[in-house]
Amino acid sequence: MMALIAVSPVWGQAAEATAKADGVTEFSHIMTWVLVIAASLMVVLGIVYMLWVNKFMYQRILKLEAQKAGITLPEEIAELEGDDFWTKFRKKYWEDAVPIDREEEILSHHDFDGIRELDNSLPPWWVNMFIITIIWAVGYMYYYHFGGNGPSQEQEYNNEVEVARKEIALALAGQANKVDESSVTVITDASALSQGEVVFNANCAACHGKALEGGVGPNLTDEHWIHGGGVKNVFKTIKYGVPEKGMIAWQAQIGPGDMQKLASYIISKAGSNPPNAKAPQGEKWVEATSVDSTSTTAPATSK
Repeated sequence: MMALIAVSPVWGQAAEATAKADGVTEFSHIMTWVLVIAASLMVVLGIVYMLWVNKFMYQRILKLEAQKAGITLPEEIAELEGDDFWTKFRKKYWEDAVPIDREEEILSHHDFDGIRELDNSLPPWWVNMFIITIIWAVGYMYYYHFGGNGPSQEQEYNNEVEVARKEIALALAGQANKVDESSVTVITDASALSQGEVVFNANCAACHGKALEGGVGPNLTDEHWIHGGGVKNVFKTIKYGVPEKGMIAWQAQIGPGDMQKLASYIISKAGSNPPNAKAPQGEKWVEATSVDSTSTTAPATSK
């Protein structure tokens, strides 16, 4: 019973996350259908509008021609005979454009300050490309939104976010490896400090003690430093070592990023007063006028 109570928050969080994901997916599907319906309505309205405009213009041109010929037409013109819509469409958009010497035949009858519109056909290659894009759009919608073959927008977004996270991690790793004694800063992230502790236990605990209390090397938790305190001095001591005191230069074995984490871990232990601490050595270190937490980093395997 207690086990069920303990894991119930985890189940609740998982269910909440699943519900949110399902909600996002459902919303995406709804928006897809909204776009499909809107596009379909626009196509239908466009066709209706084109038919109405063609009929209106045809009747208007007929009236104008009748007026020029002195013929009186009834107020309401019945349905005009002639080619159907598709025949007109084919003739207008698939046949070659009217040559320049016949442009007078396709000048519109309305006039705008002496400017008349030339109602020439669009180039067949342009019309064909336009129709191909419509066919492509239908195939695209089916492939990516209904057929389940291509990734959805949500999947593409998640993939791009994951790629961005990896690139950020690589960039941060590259920056960490560029740190040196002139640019090093204290890291306060718990994960980084934990990694610094691992580096310390593997390389420094033998001389400085498991709790940094000191042994062969000095105590690293008090305020006294032999080679200077503060981030830059400590990092420098770790990097180049103190050969005359038996401390090796760690730059050949520990990368700059790990040295920064190691230094940050040691500084985080300042004032911890471990048992059996070694007596202070060196001079008491006092930070400059304004204490900048980002400037007190890296400790050294030798104070």
